[in-house]
Amino acid sequence: MENEMIPKTELEELEHEFDAIRPYNDSEVKPVTKRLLADKQFNKLMNRMIPWLPRRVRNWIFRMALVRVDTTLKFQKRFMKPAVNYVISKYTRGVTFDHDCIQAGEERYTFMSNHRDIVLDSAILSKKLLEAKFPTTCEIAIGDNLLIYPWIKRLVRLNKAFTVKRGLSPRELLQSSQLVSRYMHFAINQKKENIWIAQREGRAKDSDDRTQESVLKMLAMGGEGDVIESLRQLHIVPLTISYEYDPCDYLKAQEFQQKRDNPSFKKSQHDDLDNMKTGILGFKGRVHYHAAACINEWLDELKDLPKTEIFSAIAHRIDMEIHAGYRLYPGNYIALDELNGTQQWRAFYSKREKRIFDTYVRRQLKKVRMADPDKAFLRERILTMYANPVINKMKTGAKV
Repeated sequence: MENEMIPKTELEELEHEFDAIRPYNDSEVKPVTKRLLADKQFNKLMNRMIPWLPRRVRNWIFRMALVRVDTTLKFQKRFMKPAVNYVISKYTRGVTFDHDCIQAGEERYTFMSNHRDIVLDSAILSKKLLEAKFPTTCEIAIGDNLLIYPWIKRLVRLNKAFTVKRGLSPRELLQSSQLVSRYMHFAINQKKENIWIAQREGRAKDSDDRTQESVLKMLAMGGEGDVIESLRQLHIVPLTISYEYDPCDYLKAQEFQQKRDNPSFKKSQHDDLDNMKTGILGFKGRVHYHAAACINEWLDELKDLPKTEIFSAIAHRIDMEIHAGYRLYPGNYIALDELNGTQQWRAFYSKREKRIFDTYVRRQLKKVRMADPDKAFLRERILTMYANPVINKMKTGAKV
């Protein structure tokens, strides 16, 4: 069913099935923005973005940015895009986007990516889609464990996020997965929205990015026909996100030791907020997004594969595409050489670049806050995070 054949009011009626998880629809945007602007915690965060201006001026800027916002797309263009531009200009050395394998036309895509940052992965993608003249941005799958405060929930729903519930019983998980899957198919095929979803639940702490078969099984629940046909309807595009520096690397290393020393360790809400803040406001160096070709044509080759092998084969293919799409930086090669005690990749970095990277790692390790930090273990964990993209890209046969 084509989007132009469905009036917006009728689309909103059809969305009622998904009220528990969906983004705000356009008729809800104005009253929600008013509540957001009145929230003290939200204003405190926004004030940090432009601290050099007087508070009265800052408040005026925020209100002017939102005064004519009456759709979620306008919210992304008028509010989120400038905010992302600020983060990119202040905390990166630039973001590039290779989208030669997909077309900015009528097709909508499900971008399935490795996961580097809780907030920015999808926010930067939406900005880059707009700059590349794609018709719209993307709706975003986000775990409800991150929606700690009411203003966060309002903000992400205005930013076209739909909720994936965590910590459910097996029966509740099945029902929730079916609902999310039906919503994704509805968003792609009737709302005509793109979607961003991580290839796995949570970030790969060691950057060994692997697609969880459970994610693919969830995607297949809500469509029509068999597994292959259902996944074809989502137009899955493997997306690779490459950071020169991961500002959360020391937090991930710290979590590795916490789980090593206490297998029952779990992050707190404060830990999640610390990761969000560090990911946004930490230096990332160069950042690159690479979109592979949509996997639909390749899916047709799996028609005769036994059902028990289909999800494994698809996960492997998506992994190969994501790994082949890595953009590697000097630190990746340096980390692999230091882990192995060799100079195998010496041609890919200079002495100066090695000094810069080694200094960076030392500074990150100093940020670890633990009673008894195992410095050798923590350093090995950080080096592994930067080395794994080289190892995985080599296995694909792609040029490193």
